[in-house]
Amino acid sequence: MEPVLPLTHPLTLFHVVLSLVAIATGLVVAAGLLAGSRVPRWTHAFLWTTVATTVTGFVFPFRGFTPAFGTGIVSVLVLVPTLYALYGRKLTGAWRKIFVAGAMISLYLNVFVLVAQTFLKVPAVHALAPTQAEPPFAIAQGVVLLVFVVLTIVAVRRARQ
Repeated sequence: MEPVLPLTHPLTLFHVVLSLVAIATGLVVAAGLLAGSRVPRWTHAFLWTTVATTVTGFVFPFRGFTPAFGTGIVSVLVLVPTLYALYGRKLTGAWRKIFVAGAMISLYLNVFVLVAQTFLKVPAVHALAPTQAEPPFAIAQGVVLLVFVVLTIVAVRRARQ
């Protein structure tokens, strides 16, 4: 299947840059959360670039329900309570842990898509799993999932009430 828009299209480039910035800032946020602390400016940058990545993902021409579309829906469902926990509830009480879990899951979803896109777009990696149904793809995504499950549990446990 041909890509919806080529990589050189301005929307595609903007979407890719947003997602890479979201991942980079998200890693800084995750490190802070794992240390039991917050990094407010990085957190705002991470959340809003993740929101922008999700929104721009829905701007691409619609070709029916795809894994990308499903991931976007899940991202929205995670981001709404995460943003509400931070901006609406100011991380009070249980909202702090909801925020931490949501931020970590949002980062996971960004990395999940990065891995999928790497298998689609990087020739050497694509050769390992041309249809994304081969074991290397499943192993890579499984490792990413396992790492994020463990990191999310640790970060939530370290979140102060």
